[in-house]
Amino acid sequence: MSKFNLTIHHASLIVSDTEQSLKLYRDVLGMQPTERPNLPFPGAWLQLGAQQIHLLELDNPDPTAGRPEHGGRDRHVAMHCSSVDALRDALEQAGFVYTMSLSGRKALFCRDRDGNALEFIQRPA
Repeated sequence: MSKFNLTIHHASLIVSDTEQSLKLYRDVLGMQPTERPNLPFPGAWLQLGAQQIHLLELDNPDPTAGRPEHGGRDRHVAMHCSSVDALRDALEQAGFVYTMSLSGRKALFCRDRDGNALEFIQRPA
């Protein structure tokens, strides 16, 4: 435990089109939109257990091309999931590219339409 009892509240990701990004985060991954403050830019707050993912529709200062093919070699947000196999099938059906973890763990990496890397680790039984 950290000295200050820290926990993660949310991770923010920059996206170019909130509605298009929701096709992955809400429609494929099943994250639930939650109340978002009135801010001077579009976006969405998504509930993920006790944590949240914030999608911020802003100009992206980072390149989206030329990133490592495998998201594990890039900045990424890691989440637990109940089944990597079921998630892999859902990503394939929706046309998202992914790579399996190189560590041998039951995990996979994918990128959203803006190049944000996401890791999904199968929750231990």
